[in-house]
This record gives sequence, C-alpha cells and structure tokens, in this order.
Amino acid sequence: MMNNNFIYLIVPFTALIMAQIIKFIIDCFKSKSLKWISLFNGSGGMPSSHTSFCISITMFIGFKNGFDTALFSSCLVFSLIIIYDALNLRKESGNQAVAINKIFDEIFSKNKKEGVKHLTERLGHNPSEVLSGIFLGTIIAYIFYII
Repeated sequence: MMNNNFIYLIVPFTALIMAQIIKFIIDCFKSKSLKWISLFNGSGGMPSSHTSFCISITMFIGFKNGFDTALFSSCLVFSLIIIYDALNLRKESGNQAVAINKIFDEIFSKNKKEGVKHLTERLGHNPSEVLSGIFLGTIIAYIFYII
C-alpha cells in the first residue's frame, strides 16, 4: 500500500513529465522532425517545466490543505522566485549566450578551435511559456486533488 504522502512527489513529477512531453510535441511540429533533446532539456520552450513543477505542488497543497495555510504561502513564495528566475535571470543569461556565441563565431570563423562549444542559448522563458506552465501545473494539481 502506498503512503498518502507519496502523492506530494507524484504531482510535481507528473507535471514535469507532462510539460516535457508537450514541449517535445511542439518542438517536433515546429521543426518537422523528431527533437528528442526536448524530452530531456528542461530549459526554455513551451510550457515552462520549472513553472509547472513548482506550481503543481503549490496548488495541490492549496487544494488539499487550504489556501490560507503557512505551507501554501511558503510554497507560493518559492514558486514566485522560480517564476521570476525563469522570466528574468535565466532569460538574460540566454540573451548573453546568444551574444557571446555570435562574437565567438565572428572571431573564430576562419580558425575554429577544437573542444570549444557554444553556450546554451535556450535558458529562460517568455511570459506565455510561464503562463502555460502555471496553467498546466494547476490543472495537474486539480486532477490529482479530485481523484
């Protein structure tokens, strides 16, 4: 028999997996090819898997224990920090990676050095990607709450 508290791990990981599957499907349609990396790379893209992960547990706790509890408030604060990070800090890091990669290409276009890799550019999210992560996380939390 499964411990009832195990559900508090199942909810966010279900949201994370669902976000990655949706991201994979969207990326495949956009590129018209299978983009397997989308299943394993949680950075950037629609929907935000980080947001759906943290919002799902926050909302599940709200549904289960009440939205006026200290636990819900604590989870909400940490979720807002993660959302802020996805929208601002990680997005700017991605913009910086684009600029650095462009400079690298211009400087070393004639003489590429082996072993030097481009920086990852897809790091942050735009508001619609975060909103879709909030929506997905809330829906997953509600589904687990009612079953």
